[in-house]
This record gives sequence, C-alpha cells and structure tokens, in this order.
Amino acid sequence: MREEIYEWLKTIVIAVVIAMVITAFVRPTLVKGYSMYPTLNPYNYLIINKVPYMIHNPEKGDIVVFKSHLKTDRGGEKDLIKRVIAVEGDHIAVTDGKVSVNGEILDENYINGEYTSGEIDLTVPKETIFVMGDNRENSLDSRDERVGFVPIDTVRGKVLVRLYPFNKIGTVK
Repeated sequence: MREEIYEWLKTIVIAVVIAMVITAFVRPTLVKGYSMYPTLNPYNYLIINKVPYMIHNPEKGDIVVFKSHLKTDRGGEKDLIKRVIAVEGDHIAVTDGKVSVNGEILDENYINGEYTSGEIDLTVPKETIFVMGDNRENSLDSRDERVGFVPIDTVRGKVLVRLYPFNKIGTVK
C-alpha cells in the first residue's frame, strides 16, 4: 500500500513539474476579434512561444501577443495580437495608403485589402516595436495613441501554431 501511494505521489509531482515547464515556454491564447483577418479569424486557438523573446527582440513580420493598457470588461489589461511592422530605430511612414519602413514600401500580401489608412511619419523609439493588424481598417494598433509604440517588455510571445480550427492546424505565417 505504501509503495502504491509513493508511486501515485511521484506521478503527480512529475506531471506538475512537466506542466510548469511547458507553461514557462508556451501559452495558449484565443483570437477574439477581426483585426488580424485574413491571417487569423475569431475563435482561432493559438499557441504562443515565449522562448524567442527570451533570446532576442521581436523581428519585422513576427505575429506577437502583447499586454496593452486597454481594459477588458472585467477590468484587466487586454492582450492584443498584431504583426510587427517596424522595430527600434526604424523610420515608418504611411502615405497614400502605402506603408514604408526606412524608405522601402512594404509588400503586404497578407493584409485585407490594399489600403492602409492614416498618415504617419515616425521613428520607432528604443525598446519598442510598431505593430499593425492585418485587417487595417478594423484594427486598433500602433497607429492609434491608445496602443502606440509597444514596449518590448510587454510582449508575451510569438504566435507559434494554430490548433483550431482543425482544418487550419499548423504554423502561422
């Protein structure tokens, strides 16, 4: 009897340790809005990887989850999912519906439509990134002062894989 209890305790402890290790490096998240359409849709279930940003800063093109100062219905800080458009030191401009970084117009075949609203001419400050949703006309992102430049230390992780819907399981580009 004593050995059986010991085996059960050992199994439970190992399971808890494995769960803690996994959650230290990956985290599930659910897409709730249309700001990343067509890349992501509402109710897509994603796994984000925390490891890349323990090693280096976010890079242009990464789809990241970050903590914003926007409030949820319950009063907590909202997590947002956006694409990194520019990083520290980059000059970003939005002119005539086109986005350019460091003077080069971006080829944004991932966005919904062909136009990006707003007129922007900024340089990304140290320790921050500039993010936008792929559904530019329906995205609260760095173009809005409520989000603005995203401090790197608020980035929770990089989108690794989509688990749901099942017909779209795989990496997210």
